[in-house]
Amino acid sequence: MPTSWPQQSVSSWPRPRFPPWRRRAHRPPPRRPARPERPGPTTGAVSAIAEIRDRSGVWRGASGVADLATGAPVRGDGRFRAGSVTKVFVATTVLQLVGERRLGLDDSVEQHLPGLVPGGANITVRQLLNHTSGLWDPTNESGGIFPELFDPAVFRAWVADGGLRRTVTARELVAASTAHTPNFPPGSEWQYSNTNYALLGLLIEKTTGRGYGQEITRRVLRPLGMTDSLFPGTASTIPGRHAHGYWTIVDETAPVRKTYVDVTEHNPSWAGAAGELISTTADLVRFERALLNGQLLPQWLMREMTSMVPTEPGAHQLDYGLGLARYQLSCGPVLGHNGGIFGFDTQLWGTADRQVALSYTGRGDEKDEAAQLAAMRAFLETAFCGGR
Repeated sequence: MPTSWPQQSVSSWPRPRFPPWRRRAHRPPPRRPARPERPGPTTGAVSAIAEIRDRSGVWRGASGVADLATGAPVRGDGRFRAGSVTKVFVATTVLQLVGERRLGLDDSVEQHLPGLVPGGANITVRQLLNHTSGLWDPTNESGGIFPELFDPAVFRAWVADGGLRRTVTARELVAASTAHTPNFPPGSEWQYSNTNYALLGLLIEKTTGRGYGQEITRRVLRPLGMTDSLFPGTASTIPGRHAHGYWTIVDETAPVRKTYVDVTEHNPSWAGAAGELISTTADLVRFERALLNGQLLPQWLMREMTSMVPTEPGAHQLDYGLGLARYQLSCGPVLGHNGGIFGFDTQLWGTADRQVALSYTGRGDEKDEAAQLAAMRAFLETAFCGGR
């Protein structure tokens, strides 16, 4: 699986990503955005739920079904897998430890996790946070921890062999990464790698004596009242109300057949600190609002978090900071992250005044996925810019 940002959204790929949307001219955001008529990319998707919060109040929406088998309508207050939105929580916790002088952004990996990463003396905490370490990503690259899952026969065999329930530890992920040649020397380029956040999870554990999930719960989830969010570890289920997520098998026979496989229940340990969080739109909006309004980090650490590097040389459509990205909409930039994990796609973006969370369960072939991406982009434009 490729690690570069793909040319289109593939909703069921087990990887976090940012779609390379086209740049538009900057315009100041309107005071009151138009409220979307529906919550997002329902074009071919199974379901979509969203929440928008600003000073004028809260808008929530839901569309589609929670389960293809029963046809039950999706609930807007249900849980979902948030994928790489997890990274913002991990980064916030690491930066809190930096503020407490228990870690330094320019500390090396070797200082805190000796012997774990070859060349770790040349990789800093900052480079892990902003994906400039050069470490290879075994969750996204061919030859990594997943077989070629877009091959229908391979996917079916992998599921039958228990692939969805396999436990992959952070150290196993790091070992798979370091067995491969790094992509580039540390600090010389940018390339997204879940290995970086597997290491940050281990770093939190080494520094605090608690697992990253426990520490984030203690520092962020509980203080903010995020009672519907959790780190499942190796548990394969989503507790409580939730939508089902699906993987589309496309058999290129005549006629072409699409089969939707329910992948809701799976062991997310492979994603770990890079993407295992389960949450709700209300909880994510609450977190985004607290973060962007200075409730979780002091101003000097927010400046560090929003110190960006381009994800593409010479372009600033999408820049990446310390676990937080900046994306350019037609009316100006928003800060946040997105996430993709088996069956679920999540978008969390905001400004200090307005925050938007969207989760959708996509399905279909490349044409279907492109339509869902276009609908999602239109939803964000409407939510932030009034649909202009």
